[in-house]
Amino acid sequence: MSRWSYFAKRLVLSIPVILFGTTITFFVIYAGPIDPAYAILGSQATPDKVADIHRQLGMNQPMWEMYFDYIVDMFTFNLGNSWVIRPDLTAYEVIMDFAPRTVLMGAWAVILPLFVGIPLGFYAGLNPNTLGDYTASFGGIIWRAMPNFWLAVLLLLVLSRSEEFLFGFSWESFIYSTPVAGAPDMENIWNFENFLRASKVVIPGAMVLGSASMGNEMRIGRTAFLEARNSNYVEMARAKGLPGRSIVWKHIFRNALIPLVPVITAEAGVLVGGSVLVETVFGINGIGWLFFTAMTSGDLPLAAALMFLFILLLVGLNILQDFLYTIIDPRVGFESN
Repeated sequence: MSRWSYFAKRLVLSIPVILFGTTITFFVIYAGPIDPAYAILGSQATPDKVADIHRQLGMNQPMWEMYFDYIVDMFTFNLGNSWVIRPDLTAYEVIMDFAPRTVLMGAWAVILPLFVGIPLGFYAGLNPNTLGDYTASFGGIIWRAMPNFWLAVLLLLVLSRSEEFLFGFSWESFIYSTPVAGAPDMENIWNFENFLRASKVVIPGAMVLGSASMGNEMRIGRTAFLEARNSNYVEMARAKGLPGRSIVWKHIFRNALIPLVPVITAEAGVLVGGSVLVETVFGINGIGWLFFTAMTSGDLPLAAALMFLFILLLVGLNILQDFLYTIIDPRVGFESN
């Protein structure tokens, strides 16, 4: 089986998974107790007005007809209109208005653990039972154990009073004058200066969001590096007289990355759910905050559209994981069985 045939098969097999997740989403959201009519009418809600809103929104149709329309709309990317949050806009327009903030924060939340957690884990594995190893391992345990919401509040407190806690260092005036918390300005983000300003606003949230990932990658990276270092093929390479640097980069490093691939891709998906609390604490108001608000306010089409996009993201990350496996580990084949 060729590489392209393998990935075509993976794409086809992902369709039932997406359909199942979308079906569960429909029954949880549309057949649940949330009634958007009361969110729209507020204190003016009466039985007649509620029934009229139900007719306008098409909620008086049979459940099977609503389900069929919902599945067709999702798979054709007709995400519908927002009912409550922004009734004058489509769900797609609302999502695209909030998504850049979460994408920027999520990108930093993935990059920071990659360039901090994995190198520290490999350093600890390269120098076992040393002070650096103990310090990195202890730090990984601490970062992994701290709850996100607690760390977010603690970091917000420290940065808002950074001159007092950090010996005169002011986070608000560092490089660019920005608030400690709040939604970043995403206009003209491709301008380098604007990108740095927006990044500075979301980096505290990204540090909190990626803290558990950094701890996991540090600990797993250390274990994987030690296992690869003590493997038979590394001993054979040493016996052949290969330089230590060549052994580390060509034999140990690449094989130590293999168990980290599912960790990185899985935690990239967890960032979506974890961003709800972090965005709320730091006032970033991205996709996580939007999903929470849509659910609590009864904006069912917007909440369903976001869940559908989350499902696509998680399935796509699983396919990406398989692709990365084939690149890093040449032993992975494409057999039809």
